[in-house]
Amino acid sequence: MSADRRDPREEQVRRMLDGPHPALPPDLAARAVRRGGRRLRLRRAVLRTTGWLLAAALAAFLVWAEVEQPWATEPAQVTPPLEGW
Repeated sequence: MSADRRDPREEQVRRMLDGPHPALPPDLAARAVRRGGRRLRLRRAVLRTTGWLLAAALAAFLVWAEVEQPWATEPAQVTPPLEGW
């Protein structure tokens, strides 16, 4: 592609990248480190809480399953009729 047939958007991006860059605040790195530390602590707390809740739900399910035994059939309330005696 020749230089005179470039995409206008590409030219605009090139001008933006070649132009003067704004000055960054001097404490930008320190703020980023603090924010990252907070996010990391929050993520760890959420994961820890989720793990404890899942463990508690599993324990409650196991206790319920042991008490109720949903896999066992209920005993018959009525005896079947006796035929052929």
